[in-house]
Amino acid sequence: VFHLQLSKTTKLILLDSLLQEGLKMAPRYEMVVGMEKGHKTTKNNLKAKPSKGKGRITKHNKFVRDLVREVVGFAPYERRAQELLRIGKEKRCLKFLKKRIGSHDLAKKKREEMQSVLQAMRKKQAA
Repeated sequence: VFHLQLSKTTKLILLDSLLQEGLKMAPRYEMVVGMEKGHKTTKNNLKAKPSKGKGRITKHNKFVRDLVREVVGFAPYERRAQELLRIGKEKRCLKFLKKRIGSHDLAKKKREEMQSVLQAMRKKQAA
């Protein structure tokens, strides 16, 4: 038995040629250990549950939310967030919303919403 000293490029070329020849993978057996352990089964594709559609914005849903927003207005914390955005303190606004809402992602979403509301107000005033 002898050992060959091969460079990395030679090894890659050899590996590539083996892959091009169509090197067959070992068949899948029921293994007790490892990433593919357990009895091999086929995936059971189920129909999507109706509960997955909860929270989707429909035309009617959007209309109702816009109507409520028009009648009720903004919560005090939302008005403060708008004020922070008006004076150009976006980071402070995010920190404030994160503290009030409790989630970073939801705070970013709320900040975007408040910015779009301010833009709409500016557009309305300009017209």
